[in-house]
Parts: sequence; structure tokens; C-alpha cells
Amino acid sequence: MSRDHPTSMTMRGIAVVETVKGVIVVSAGFGALRLLHHDVKQVAIALVTRLHIDPNGREAGIFLELADHLTSTRLWGLAAMAMAYAVVRFIEGYGLWLGKRWASWVGVVGGGAYVPIEIYELVRHPSVPKCGVLLFNLAVVAYLVAHLPVRPGAPPPEFGRP
Repeated sequence: MSRDHPTSMTMRGIAVVETVKGVIVVSAGFGALRLLHHDVKQVAIALVTRLHIDPNGREAGIFLELADHLTSTRLWGLAAMAMAYAVVRFIEGYGLWLGKRWASWVGVVGGGAYVPIEIYELVRHPSVPKCGVLLFNLAVVAYLVAHLPVRPGAPPPEFGRP
């Protein structure tokens, strides 16, 4: 089995981050399934109370309203979407670890898709964590673009030529 390009420590670090994101989302999916056959609104109220969040606040109100409208079907749907997202993250992490060209493209497209949303959220409600997430995501996408392996047999890119 040949590699598309040698993997660096940075590329492997990105692979680990993508895999960890997948593990977190799998955990969230299983968490959603654990809510089946429970009063989700009561669970949400208990969570808000435990975290010492004002239940009359805007964010808590949105969270509690969403919890009140969660049905078993919606919970299964959320869990299925979480699993699908996690599978993509696991496949990307595996491919990046092995230095596969396709995995770099998955990372560029996947990471780049979040940039407009992150910019919108940062402009709407500026915060240091949001800025950090955006900068980290931009750095990962830029690194993946800069280190996209050239297809075997393809001539190297020529910059500056019309």
C-alpha cells in the first residue's frame, strides 16, 4: 500500500483532532439516545439548574423550549446525524494519518465550510473563544491547502504563469 505523501507531525496532529471531534460527537449521539423515554424538559431544567444558569435568560429559554419539543423521532434523528458526522471525522482522521490526498481535500472542504458561519457568529457576538476557534480552523485549512499532495505523475504547480 503506497502513501500519497509523507505525513508530518502537524498532519497527524490534525488527524487526531478530527478523530477526537468524532469521539465527542459519538458521545453526544449516545447522550441523545439516553434521553429516550425520559421527560426531556425535566432533564433540561435539571441541567440548567445544576449549571447555575438563569432559567429566565434568553439562551436558557431557547434551550428549554427546544427540549420541550424533542420527540423520540427527533432524538433518533439527532443521534443518526451525529453518527454520520462522526463517521466522516473518523474517515478523515484515518486518511490524514496515512497521508492520503483525498483526506486533505475532505479536511479543506469540511473545515472551510465552517469559516463563513464562524465569521458570522464572531461578528454577531464577538468573544475570545469564538475568535480562537476561527483562527484555529483557518490555520488548519491553510495548512491542509499548503500541503495538498501532488498527484503522482502530475507536474508540479507553476505559480505566476498566465
